[in-house]
Parts: sequence; C-alpha cells; structure tokens
Amino acid sequence: MTQRQYNGPTTKKGWYTSGDRKYYLKSSWELSYAQYLDSELLNGKIVEWEYEPDTFWFDRIKRGVRSYTPDFKVKYLDGKVQYHEVKGYLDSKSKTKLNRMRIYHPEIEMILIDRAVMKSLRLL
Repeated sequence: MTQRQYNGPTTKKGWYTSGDRKYYLKSSWELSYAQYLDSELLNGKIVEWEYEPDTFWFDRIKRGVRSYTPDFKVKYLDGKVQYHEVKGYLDSKSKTKLNRMRIYHPEIEMILIDRAVMKSLRLL
C-alpha cells in the first residue's frame, strides 16, 4: 500500500500527498480533514476520496454564483458517494452555493464539515 503523508505547514494551506496524488489544499482545516479521510481509508471505512474533482453548474443562473466545486468527494464501501464541504464560516456566497446545489442537483448528497463537526472528529 502506498504511504500517505502530509508535506507542509500545520497551520496554513499547503501541499498534501495522498497515495500517488498530490493536492494543494487551501486551508489548515482542509489539510486536517484530508488527513482524517486518509485515516478512514487506511482503516477500511471508505473506498476513496478526492479533492475538488467535480464542478456542478447552475444552468439557469445568469448572474452571481453559477457553479460550485465541493472540497471533497468521498466514496463509501456500500457504493454511496458524498461531497463534503469544509467551512469554518458560511458567508453569503457559500450559503448561496449550498442552496443552489440543493435546488439544481438534489441527487447529490452534500455534507457540511463545520466547526462542530471538526471538533467532534477532534480535528481542532
């Protein structure tokens, strides 16, 4: 099995290597969550995770937020796929993106990884 390791600062954004993939993560929370997902992968609780692999478009929107790229795509053992968004604070643009996902792509399961979730996972 390929070794997974974090290669960067612990308090800011930086590069993260997972298996044969290298990602530039935009926050310390995303770095912590990527490490958590790797532990879930190594413990056999998930099949795979990817960072920002898919972009969803809001076709009928003419102005404002017209697309959204969730932070993580997580594949589970039972075939289920979820998208996880890591946010310490939901500004109005982030709220709009999540609301539009619910409206335009109701088949996509979105999970918000906020401060409470990060604390419950002992990542803060």
